[in-house]
Amino acid sequence: NITDSLFSLYKERGISGATAWRGVKGYGSRGVTSASYLEIVINLPIIIETVDEPEKIEELLRNVKEIVGDRGLITLEEVNVI
Repeated sequence: NITDSLFSLYKERGISGATAWRGVKGYGSRGVTSASYLEIVINLPIIIETVDEPEKIEELLRNVKEIVGDRGLITLEEVNVI
C-alpha cells in the first residue's frame, strides 16, 4: 500500500517525521467515497504530512512520485515548526 511504502522510504532516508490522516469522505476522479458505521470503504482519502528540511524533501520527490503515481496528489507547503 502507498502509505506503508512511503513510510518505509522515509525511515530509510532518515526523514524527521510523517503522519497519515484518514479522511471520512472524499471526492475526485474516482467519484465520491465515504464511510458510515454500516459499511467499510477501502478507497477513502488519505493525507500524509511529511516534515523535514526542504533539501531532504526535494531529494525524495522522484521516489514519492514513483510510489504515488496517478493514484494521488502531491503538494509542497512551507511551514514554520514552533
